[in-house]
Parts: sequence; C-alpha cells; structure tokens
Amino acid sequence: MEIPLTAIKPDDPVSPPLAPRPAFSERVTAYGVLWGVGLAVYAFDQVSKIWISATLNFPTYWPEEGAITVVNGFFYLVHVGNTGAAWSLFTGKSGFLALLAAITLLGIYYGRHHLGLRAKQAQLAFGLLCGGIVGNFTDRLMHGHVIDFLDFHFGSYIYPTFNIADAGICVGVLLYLWHSCRAPVPSA
Repeated sequence: MEIPLTAIKPDDPVSPPLAPRPAFSERVTAYGVLWGVGLAVYAFDQVSKIWISATLNFPTYWPEEGAITVVNGFFYLVHVGNTGAAWSLFTGKSGFLALLAAITLLGIYYGRHHLGLRAKQAQLAFGLLCGGIVGNFTDRLMHGHVIDFLDFHFGSYIYPTFNIADAGICVGVLLYLWHSCRAPVPSA
C-alpha cells in the first residue's frame, strides 16, 4: 500500500530525517591540524629547497665544491638530486614514484575515516606525512628529481642525504605507528 505524499505530515515517522551534511568549511576545519601541519611542512620544505638551489650549484656535495659546513666532520648543506626514494631505492624511477605519491595521497583522502583522522595525534602524523609527500611530488614534477641537501656524517659512515619533506614523511609514519599501537583495540 502506497502512502500519498500529501498524506505525510512533517512529524510522521515514515522515514528518519536525513542529517544535514556539514558545510565544506566545517569539514575542512575538522581536519585543521592535518591541514596546518601539512601546509607548514610543505612550505618549509619548498622554501629550503629554493634557498639551496639559489645558494649552491647543482650538484654540490663536498666542501671543496662549495658545500656549506655547518659542523665540521658531521653536518653539511649540499645540493644533490635523487631520482629514487629513500636511500636511493628505485633510482631513475621518478615518474613511477610521482604516480605512487599521487595514489598514496588519494588513498589517504578516501581512507581518512578508517585511518582515524579525526584524532588530533593522527592528524599531526598525517600532516607531516602528506606535507612531505606533496613536497617531494612537487620536486619530481618541477625538476625530475627530489632536491636533497641535509648531509650527516657519523665517522666514516655517511647517512643518505635527505630534505625536510623526507624528515616529515619518516617522522609522520613513526608517529602514526606509535599512535596506532597506543589506540584502544575495539571489542568484538
């Protein structure tokens, strides 16, 4: 039996009223920490790379070539490019890595509810992670490689050169793992 629409009164419990969808600005501010941290990491990363590119020739690795000695024998500012990922994995695959970065960002966006991104700690972690991903993604699109410039030496061991975006990605992943391990396990 069909109920004519004219017979339904506004307070009839025929169907539950739909909750209004939050305004766009409310949805953005719900992820305010993620946006703020992500934009800060991205901006700091890009400004530092612009400064390095304007200050040092490419490539510059050793002090004799013009690298800046911050702490002799330990910390140097250099200007090198990396077409791979961390520790030069996938060297020469910058296009593939740019595509992987875009897919990762889309995955984070579509999986945001399952990742617990309403929690401020998770937003901090993913802000660092996303800011770093976008920073290196920008480099790959603009230069065909990622600009690395932070160079640390530990005696005879030279740590792989990295940048602010790389640091954001690593710290973000570690913070999210720590947050995930501390989160309460839902009961069945």
